[in-house]
Amino acid sequence: MALWMEKGSEPHTETEIADLDAITALKHSTAIELKEKGNEYVKMGKKHYTDAIDCYTRAINQKVLSDSENSVLFANRAHVNLLLGNYRRALTDAEEAIKLCPTNIKALYRAVKASMSLNLLSEAKQYCEKGLQQSPENDELRKLAKQIDLRRSECERHESQISKAVAVAEGIVSAIEDRNLKIGKASFRELTGLKKPVLDEDNILHWPVLLLYAEVMTSDIIEDFCETDMFSAHLDMISSVIYLPNMFSESCTPLPWDKEKAYSRDAVELYYEAGSGVGLSRKEILRYLLEGTAGSHLESFGDDEKHASDSLHHGTSTGRSPKWVKVNEKRTLYSVLKEPDMVIPEIPVFFIVSRISSCYKDFRTGKWSPPWLHD
Repeated sequence: MALWMEKGSEPHTETEIADLDAITALKHSTAIELKEKGNEYVKMGKKHYTDAIDCYTRAINQKVLSDSENSVLFANRAHVNLLLGNYRRALTDAEEAIKLCPTNIKALYRAVKASMSLNLLSEAKQYCEKGLQQSPENDELRKLAKQIDLRRSECERHESQISKAVAVAEGIVSAIEDRNLKIGKASFRELTGLKKPVLDEDNILHWPVLLLYAEVMTSDIIEDFCETDMFSAHLDMISSVIYLPNMFSESCTPLPWDKEKAYSRDAVELYYEAGSGVGLSRKEILRYLLEGTAGSHLESFGDDEKHASDSLHHGTSTGRSPKWVKVNEKRTLYSVLKEPDMVIPEIPVFFIVSRISSCYKDFRTGKWSPPWLHD
């Protein structure tokens, strides 16, 4: 019997030929029935989509249909995979259908849809153009062509925004490295939000600076403290840049929390906490600078790990008393930030205390520490 003939052998007798013809006819009939049954399953709804795929697959596996017929089966299976959200499988099926029959408009349409779902816009564009060559007036393909062009424009704009954000962040990191500054993890995000330094066209860094009044841990922010500015200039002008007018003015009403009336301009001193925190690697600094930008999702920044900061800068995390370093008001911000024991917690933080405050002695002797150390 022809059923058991070895692979590659040819039928010789009329009986063998008749048997093979009968088998082929039976398989062809089975394939057509499976195709129609698959179509019925699709019409029955989502619960039967997997049954439809099974029918189309079994019909293809009969291996007796013509290329054009098999192209329809692959295109039908692509359609069901699209409905199920199996976009990669849908694209594979659509591409197989196109190979078998390059003029199969439904297969081209489904290749476009699958490619768009996978964000393969170049491929989607190519399939759409091939479809429109076959059917120039096809409204669905023309709509998809417009959607593809719009998506590509949006992607190009987004990529441009990412490139710009990365370039800005890398410029700031390079400036920080050139200045031998050490950046650590944020300590006061709840007060500052996501504030970052800015590098101007003259390669000068502008920092947002947090001022903390140690006695009561209230705060103010200087939004733009140029690295070349002296502290005295900002303290002299602080009434115009903070939320409490005329602070430190001799004639102003004391702040609600300044019960001792100790915070006059001549009485205040400025300090930073030495060696507080751990220096971040270049990659970690880049990630911080890209937060809130188009590049916030990026995980890789090239060969940046070789620039990682290997030295650790221990401070309050060690459990010891903090070390306060007094800032000479006549110094510039940069001259203080570059101190070897300064670790900037994302943005510079300075503590203000009054010499005539009852808190001053404890602060100076190291008995005072930020509230989080008492938790």
